[in-house]
Amino acid sequence: MLAAGHGSSRRSGPPRIGRFLVAAIIAGLAPAAASAQSLTDAFAATYMSNPQLNAARAQVRSTDEGVPQALAGNRPTVAATASVGASGTRTYGGPGKTTLLGRSAGGKGYYSQYPIAIGVQLTQPLFDGFRTPNSVRQAEASVLAQREVLRNTEQTVLLDAATAFMQVIQGQALVELQEANLQFLDEQVKAAKDRFQVGEGTNTDVAQAEASQAQAQAELYSARANLQAAKASFRQVTGLEAKRLVLQPIGDKLKPKALEAALSLGQKDHPAVLAAIHNVDVAQFNVKVLEGQVLPSVDLNAGFQREYDFGQISSSSSRQSDTAQVTLNVTVPIYQAGLPSSQVRQAKEDLGYSRIQVDLNRDLVRSNIITFWGNLAAAEASIFAARTSVVANQLAVNGVIEEQKVGQATTLDVLLQQSNLIDARTTLVQAEYSRMVALYSLVSSIGKLDSTSLRLPVKTYQPQQHYQAVRDSWGGLRTPDGR
Repeated sequence: MLAAGHGSSRRSGPPRIGRFLVAAIIAGLAPAAASAQSLTDAFAATYMSNPQLNAARAQVRSTDEGVPQALAGNRPTVAATASVGASGTRTYGGPGKTTLLGRSAGGKGYYSQYPIAIGVQLTQPLFDGFRTPNSVRQAEASVLAQREVLRNTEQTVLLDAATAFMQVIQGQALVELQEANLQFLDEQVKAAKDRFQVGEGTNTDVAQAEASQAQAQAELYSARANLQAAKASFRQVTGLEAKRLVLQPIGDKLKPKALEAALSLGQKDHPAVLAAIHNVDVAQFNVKVLEGQVLPSVDLNAGFQREYDFGQISSSSSRQSDTAQVTLNVTVPIYQAGLPSSQVRQAKEDLGYSRIQVDLNRDLVRSNIITFWGNLAAAEASIFAARTSVVANQLAVNGVIEEQKVGQATTLDVLLQQSNLIDARTTLVQAEYSRMVALYSLVSSIGKLDSTSLRLPVKTYQPQQHYQAVRDSWGGLRTPDGR
């Protein structure tokens, strides 16, 4: 291929390599076939089936239960009681004395009782030092924080999907590139051997071509291995088998127009920042809950009990007795071994920690936005430079082949220039990959890499539906979905 005396091969060689490059660069502009997998498909499959995302949703549902648990502090508790027992009494008296319907002999007697009691007890808290209302507010803040954690997990998982998708795209392009390079070198080896047979070349030319051929074979094996690893990662994240992937430029529309706009969006909307803010509320209400331990508490207790006795009793005794009571209990803590005081101080330190976490998350989001914005700009510049390099190196390869025909260039010159061309095309593929990863990393860093912003063709998970189903529940052991 491209050797002297093989004009038709020379014309077909470079375009064959270039076809993969055009496909890799403008794949996003071509319409996807029905059997192709787009990035939207990968996002949708990840959103529906990714285990990490499903685990985060389960954690939100678990956190929802904290609200009805806190509300239980205002609700009555009712308990039924039952007891059964046996007792016996032996008495010793003087002559002529008898015992209650017991056996009387020589002043001695014995009687037994078999009491059975059933009852019901109700306790209604009336005041608990404001612990219950503060606990409810704390639980509600925890729900909001956990929802933002879920959103943050969604950003991370969808970014993993985009990265895995681009790794497969890159891997496929590099495999095609190495296959085309090996085909080119195979023909160079054949041409070198043909020239050697007719005395126009040397054994050194053959050896140099074969060395390049062997190196290209090794790089092809490595590229195929990397592609298989990328497909395995894609399968792990999305649950799909990578087939024919087609890139769509869906992330460009979500990119802010300016860095300042990106920074503003990230500080306002990023779920990591919002989760940290809600955690401050959680810590504040926790302080109030613990402070309520030193305040008085008031409970209303009511009970009813019925007792039966099936033992040996006197004729004047009743076999059934009923007892009812209503009490108002007031408890005023005086000294509790210093435990509540320590817990309140600890909670205040936790509150300070939560406030610091808000600043840390804001700084981290800001740093990520600036970093990914710079990475995106650098990748776009690298693509332009790499395309220029590819064009120049392709012209150089064509030129050195023509020079080889007239004896002004050697086989080594052709091999070196071909190596430069492959390096330039590899750089272009890697720059395209870096640009897409930087783009979706930027979108994630401003909190917009989610199903709603991406307009994925999926049913969006609504965490508030489960929350509303359990919030005011007074009982029941089944979850809203029937488990």
